[in-house]
Amino acid sequence: MRPITRFTRAAASVALLALAATACGGTSSDSGDSDDDGKSKGMAIAYDIGGEGDQSFNDAAAAGLKQAQKEFGYKGTAVEPKDGESDADKVQRLKQLAKQGYDPVVGIGFIYANATKEAAAAYPDTTFGIVDDATVKAENVAALVFNEEQGSYLAGVAAAKATKSKTVGFVGGVDVPLIHKFEAGFAQGVKDTDPKAKVITQYLTETAEEGGFSSPDKGKAAAEAQLEKGADVIYQAAGLSGQGVIEAAAKAKKWAIGVDSDQYEQKALAAYKSYILTSATKDVGGAVYSLAKSVEDGKPLTGEQRFSLKEDGVGVTDSNPKFGEIEGLEAAVDAAKQDIIDGKIKVATTP
Repeated sequence: MRPITRFTRAAASVALLALAATACGGTSSDSGDSDDDGKSKGMAIAYDIGGEGDQSFNDAAAAGLKQAQKEFGYKGTAVEPKDGESDADKVQRLKQLAKQGYDPVVGIGFIYANATKEAAAAYPDTTFGIVDDATVKAENVAALVFNEEQGSYLAGVAAAKATKSKTVGFVGGVDVPLIHKFEAGFAQGVKDTDPKAKVITQYLTETAEEGGFSSPDKGKAAAEAQLEKGADVIYQAAGLSGQGVIEAAAKAKKWAIGVDSDQYEQKALAAYKSYILTSATKDVGGAVYSLAKSVEDGKPLTGEQRFSLKEDGVGVTDSNPKFGEIEGLEAAVDAAKQDIIDGKIKVATTP
């Protein structure tokens, strides 16, 4: 079976794009010098809410760090967020990483927008990256952003082909513009494929601080409510909370659609993998790795670096054999992918 988007392939293609910002190392002192041996400590990433082990967004970033560590032979580091932390805490985290000599320093998620802006100004000789936010404008900042709506559209096509009840669900972690892109693409893909299909939508929280991206119990409850309303395919864009969605769907023997990483392949979700139809991926790992490579090569770029279907920066996976066995599903997804790349399908970014 031909893979549509897999991390290993996407990381290689994304690496060709060369990302990110201006060069040199941060330091363990205020002077901006690198380590005592004259070398940078390598890349540091600051995780989003949920941290490592979310089997999704953060773990995708972690894969990029691990690839850089292996290829460039440095240790690097990754740090976890704190519960209930403020913007000031995030600023301090990024500044401390730059001060210690890490380069680049990458904030994983839009929650680091303000912190990246402030830290980049304080350490102009360090390259900073931010995932999922293009609002930070600085010569030493790379914005790693994705066309999430395109991969979500393909997930919608798959859902419309897989549903038997003509009712599918979407669970968003937090009611913010980024997650609206996932919802918009998914709903459009469903409706374009089967106008008679119904999409039930629910957001877990209004703010990230309320646990929308870090509460599997909230995800499970939302999925159970959608299952009771007849949904037999549920797509989640909810970070760690999405594990609860997948669990609920699998226990009901209905389809779940994963997000960001290929969740069919995640060991922590192995008990439910038979019911993970596909995952709408975004190659956060490839983007993070490419930023590290650009710094390692001494040619860090700056500004918005966008990843779409055309570059395999987003897509859907076909790891579950059932993906290719459902009548018409794979052909419909392939056709939709090409039409999006060719500009024949314009995918909405707002519901």
